[in-house]
Amino acid sequence: MRSINPSSGEIILEYPEHTRTEVQQIIRDVHSAWKTWKDTPFEHRAVVMKKAAQVLRTRKEHFARMMTREMGKLLKESMAEVEKCAWVCDFYAEHAPEMLKDEVIATDASRSFVAFQPMGVILAVMPWNFPFWQVFRFAAPALMAGNAAVLKHASNVCGCALAIEEIFVEAGFSANLFRTLLIPSQDVQAVIENPLIAAVTLTGSEAAGSAVASAAGKNLKKTVLELGGADPFIILDDADLEAAVKTAVTARMLNQGQSCIAAKRFIVMDSVVPTFEREMKRAFEALRIGDPFESDTQVGPLARPDLVDEIERQVNASIDAGARLVTGGRRPDRMGCYFEPTILAEVSKGMPVYSQETFGPVVSIITVHSEEEAIQVANDSDFGLGGCIWTRDLKRGEAIARKVATGAMFVNGMTKSDPRLPFGGIKKSGYGRELASYGIKEFVNIKTIWIG
Repeated sequence: MRSINPSSGEIILEYPEHTRTEVQQIIRDVHSAWKTWKDTPFEHRAVVMKKAAQVLRTRKEHFARMMTREMGKLLKESMAEVEKCAWVCDFYAEHAPEMLKDEVIATDASRSFVAFQPMGVILAVMPWNFPFWQVFRFAAPALMAGNAAVLKHASNVCGCALAIEEIFVEAGFSANLFRTLLIPSQDVQAVIENPLIAAVTLTGSEAAGSAVASAAGKNLKKTVLELGGADPFIILDDADLEAAVKTAVTARMLNQGQSCIAAKRFIVMDSVVPTFEREMKRAFEALRIGDPFESDTQVGPLARPDLVDEIERQVNASIDAGARLVTGGRRPDRMGCYFEPTILAEVSKGMPVYSQETFGPVVSIITVHSEEEAIQVANDSDFGLGGCIWTRDLKRGEAIARKVATGAMFVNGMTKSDPRLPFGGIKKSGYGRELASYGIKEFVNIKTIWIG
């Protein structure tokens, strides 16, 4: 396993894989640590989780540089990601005891209530695009709930995976409560089959989610899946176009467009399409492509060469099918895994950029002629993760938000994750929820206790 700098192609470090024997021993060690941790009072859990937040903030630049070096994220975005991880640690340290307190319910018993108890060792299979945040948004609630965890991270961010393990140890967690498994994807099934693994959470592709869910199902283990997205960005005829364009650029270009909840399908009413297209073109052509470590860079590399190949294939196939190239569409003449910020207009059903997830800096403009057509196009997708609506009429926006089939809809704002709100999707975007009280209750035994 190796980490490669996507902006230069330089090999950062090679990591020896754990053998299957080593993996089984790690899982035994984690399970042993869990047997003590599950009975640890919330007060102690909160202290060490708060310390994890402190470690993140104290060494923020170090961790941010590691992320940028391994997967190409702009350094300023990496810094923000570390801070967000500290926030989720603080959030669950403060709120987990209230979220998981016994829920008393009046019945024919003298006392009856619901208790929320930890399940055991949770396997987390995580992607490279937000190498710290994806892990912490699972780990903070799971550990605060009294679970332990083993992490199978993406093979191109091994440094981040091991750093996260070190953060929890430095914070005062048991050395074996959270461990990283350096294994290839084909070894995940054997981990799921291990009887000491209680459940699985995965963030990743539809194919990976299907494989993990299948293996977990055969072993009767719960899963939470956060998969791909083709999020709609709906612009109605009464939208504040200046605000919509400004947000649209960020919503599409954050992390070079490599986000499940990035805006991907820009569904725009016909009366405002010319202005939206013109302003987006102006904004995209002003973006500076460069070294992600430089402060004035606005567009960095994609994380791997194959991702550039895939986004180029989707763009070219869509143009061949009739999409109009407004700007971009090429690999810039420079070393590294770069692709120009690209806008395609006159996108229609049947084109790859209409129906497929585009994991890169590509805007697809789909023209609609009514509010009803906007809703129909938004729902014409196998995915259902997030989306947003732009209108000056907030009641109109809320009504449409209720009709779009996704796990989240934002009115006059960019789709984002927040520890205070549940996060997850429907259809082929997965199932289950992360974050908020809903997320921490995914991996607990919701136990009824009835006392006569």
